[in-house]
Amino acid sequence: MKYFILISLITITILSCQKNDELALQNNPFIPNFTFDTQTLINTDLPQYNDLQFPGNHIILNNNYGLNGVVVYYAGGTNYSAFELTDPSHVVSNCSKLTVEGVIATCGCDDFNEFEILSGQPYNGTSSQYTLKHYFVEVNGSVIRVYNN
Repeated sequence: MKYFILISLITITILSCQKNDELALQNNPFIPNFTFDTQTLINTDLPQYNDLQFPGNHIILNNNYGLNGVVVYYAGGTNYSAFELTDPSHVVSNCSKLTVEGVIATCGCDDFNEFEILSGQPYNGTSSQYTLKHYFVEVNGSVIRVYNN
């Protein structure tokens, strides 16, 4: 009986895992799902991406990636995060593009929603049922790949 319970728990755990555990983010009706891949674009040895060699820094990729661009944040070690620069709480409009200062991304709409670019979570009283749309990040030496597929 112990083995049956153990096998059942392992099976449930394996079946519940998926590549993108943030299923709620996939269902955001405001942000369409764009497929993109930076491939070898981000090389931290290049001057324009050099800031990503130092913890606490970020870079912004332009509108060719994501809907309104992508912010890539370096927390240290091999910990990078990448998020869409569109407020997940609004229909896409001119004001829903986020601007980044420090680790906070702010919406230009009248509600001035704020989100952390470390975790994508709402910040400073922002009430949003969605977090920032997260993108996948892979690190291979000095090359960082950001993608959504």
